[in-house]
Amino acid sequence: MSKHDHHHKGHDHHGHHHMKNEEDKDHSHHDHHDHHDHHGHGHHHHHGNFKEIFFRSLPIGIIILVLSPMMGITLPFQFTFPYSDIVVSVLATILLIYGGKPFFQGAMDEFKQKAPGMMALISLGISVSYLYSIYAVVAHYVTGEHVMEFYFEFASLILIMLLGHWIEMKAIGDAGDAQQSLAELLPKDAHVVLEDESVEKKPVSDLQVGDIVRIQAGENIPADGVIVKGESRINEALLTGESKPVEKSKGDEAIGGSTNGEGVLYLEVQETGDQSFISQVQTLIGQAQKQASKAENTAQKVAGWLFYIAVAVAIIAFIVWLFVIDLEQAVLFTVTTLVIACPHALGLAIPLVIARSTSLGASRGVLVKDREALELAKKADTMILDKTGTLTTGEFKVLKVDVLNNDYSETEIAALLAGIEAGSSHPIAQSIVNYAEEQNIEAENFDSIDVVSGAGVEGESKGHQYKLISQKAYGKNIDIDIPKGATLSILVKDGEAIGAVALGDELKETSKALIEALKEYGIEPIMATGDNEKAAQGIAEDLGIDYKANQSPQDKYQLVEKLKDQDRIVIMVGDGVNDAPSLALADVGLAIGAGTQVALDSADVVLTQSNPGDVESFIELAHKTTRKMKENLVWGAGYNFFAIPLAAGVLAPIGFTLSPAVGAILMSASTVVVAINAMLLRLKSE
Repeated sequence: MSKHDHHHKGHDHHGHHHMKNEEDKDHSHHDHHDHHDHHGHGHHHHHGNFKEIFFRSLPIGIIILVLSPMMGITLPFQFTFPYSDIVVSVLATILLIYGGKPFFQGAMDEFKQKAPGMMALISLGISVSYLYSIYAVVAHYVTGEHVMEFYFEFASLILIMLLGHWIEMKAIGDAGDAQQSLAELLPKDAHVVLEDESVEKKPVSDLQVGDIVRIQAGENIPADGVIVKGESRINEALLTGESKPVEKSKGDEAIGGSTNGEGVLYLEVQETGDQSFISQVQTLIGQAQKQASKAENTAQKVAGWLFYIAVAVAIIAFIVWLFVIDLEQAVLFTVTTLVIACPHALGLAIPLVIARSTSLGASRGVLVKDREALELAKKADTMILDKTGTLTTGEFKVLKVDVLNNDYSETEIAALLAGIEAGSSHPIAQSIVNYAEEQNIEAENFDSIDVVSGAGVEGESKGHQYKLISQKAYGKNIDIDIPKGATLSILVKDGEAIGAVALGDELKETSKALIEALKEYGIEPIMATGDNEKAAQGIAEDLGIDYKANQSPQDKYQLVEKLKDQDRIVIMVGDGVNDAPSLALADVGLAIGAGTQVALDSADVVLTQSNPGDVESFIELAHKTTRKMKENLVWGAGYNFFAIPLAAGVLAPIGFTLSPAVGAILMSASTVVVAINAMLLRLKSE
């Protein structure tokens, strides 16, 4: 996922907001995890590495399975020898302590939150089968009579549950750490200019307000400040969402973490530490991660019901059989009920669907880091989309070339445009030159080219004077259709307009289809962008959706907050630092892949290509995966609703008890059905 995953295996990532030095970094990842169980995939992330526990438990489990009959029936591969039950008891004790530990820890968490669920159910099953089996073995040696033991069920349950959790963990993978990647946008060292003009290298964390730092072309800016000397274009797209590099010169502010273009800048540091833009974004992300998700995990709910039902039925069975027959029968029925209630199939129902869904998603470039995201996306009713880099390419492009004088063809105008811009490194100039190259148009030769300050460029070719200037500088009204939100430049020859070129941020090809699809799913799209009103309005009208322009990271965060307060379930799609806090706060954060590491880390889902059509694939995946999960829960739990009362002896008066053997067969059958069903998950082909 990212280059700093080794810090944490769980989600313990809301470190200190401002990391002064390396030692701090390490502590911050081992924060306690009480307040972020909302991070979705349950409480078991921090209970050890399931793969390791599973493989270490496997040999012990296999020996137990071979040496103990299955609910009283000896299977062909099983055998016993004198005192083998003692060996099994010892092994079972080791397995209980080692393999059962994550489940007991998980159950403790669930009881603390007064919400018993999957972990509580598993713990109940393993404890009861273990304790009763120990009793059976002791009874066998003390009284000599054979009492049925449940070691087989005990061992198979632990192994299947460990396997299920490992499959799920593997599918979900490690999430990165957003605050860490934000810190990485700032360079490690800054070049501080001293009073005698010499330059000293200093760690960024030692910068003081008032220091003057020198930033070479291509370097990232080390702190927020004001430019005191030099001019350049600074790329702030990742931070603010402004699509084109912003021209800056003396007196302008620069944001730490943005990238300097081609000039050398001298910057007076204004904000360091907690006050800086990046720090504030880190703080917002930290706040977002502490807010609980409103979603309830369906599997957790079903497991909770089963827990209560199993316990209630077991108690009733115990009381009834105690009066009808005797203590021994009562205990046997009670134990059978609790062991049968154990959700082998339930334990695999969800992980298998998740594993299948993850591999399907990955083949489409959709990486789901948090399984809750799938359940939430299905319920979502609002989607906030960033503009720059998400709906649009984020690059300045020639949208159209107009001919204003019939003596010229479009090709000739393009050749003149490319010629007059040939020497400039300005992004607009570059896009005109690239446009001509793509169309295989040879640029016209110019003898001299000068920059007209604040207006554009002028040049001479074949004795004629040409200018390429803004509409404002040209001053007369020109009647042509230009794409909304585009910037128009006019080509003037000897004082007369002969052509025009419209430049702008271009919509990605799949953006329109995405908006259509969202409306079909009943999700309302809203575009929120850091870009200006005009650019935003153009794109929004083109797509036919609502929009908000000039949005700072704080504004976007508040927008998500406001919508969540209205009980709407919000999906946020974005790609930059300015989107990171709202990605973390939204019910589902979707990061579009070509953006920043920070955005990828604060999101629940990462779309590896920067293709809005993948958002649609994700929504489809969410709907289908959720449906499969529900089907599997019905299969996995349905068996229990049927088997629990039978195990408790409901039909015993008419001579029908669920012999533990039949229970075991039913249990295996429901597990197989669940596995096959998970594999049937498909997405419609592209």
